[in-house]
Amino acid sequence: MNELVLTARHALGKKVSAEALVAKDGLSARYDLNRLQGVFSRPTHKLVGQSYIGRILVLDTAKGGVASAWMLHEMQSRNMAPVAIVFNTVNPILAQGAALGDISMLAGFDQDVTEVVPHGSFVEIDPEAKTLRVLRMSVGDTTAATFAHGQPDISPVHLVPPRR
Repeated sequence: MNELVLTARHALGKKVSAEALVAKDGLSARYDLNRLQGVFSRPTHKLVGQSYIGRILVLDTAKGGVASAWMLHEMQSRNMAPVAIVFNTVNPILAQGAALGDISMLAGFDQDVTEVVPHGSFVEIDPEAKTLRVLRMSVGDTTAATFAHGQPDISPVHLVPPRR
């Protein structure tokens, strides 16, 4: 695989790396997530049933307002938050919520990030450089290509440790 590096127009937070959950779907922390169980819970969300804790969410757009922003902070206070969120488009309220919740964020790319980042890959987010770097594709990644293009897959997600 050639190295994949994407550059964002908007960024905040600290440098982090984790497994990416990718879907051509939006994110409303209020309506899409079960904050007590740490999973996507809206039945029609493409990531329904999958844990977002400790993952980097790569989604199409931010949805929601002040309640979503507050919930990101609340989830982080209980160690039940994603480590970063990546969007094609983001609204100011969710950007503010990511800052309040100390969740790294990138947004605004020249290409659809949900189509080029493979689901389950291990990625690095560097807000200072405004980059998303795919460090490693997921092991046995047979669903990434179709899933990234919007086909639902609710199979369990397996963490892949970083290469040393």
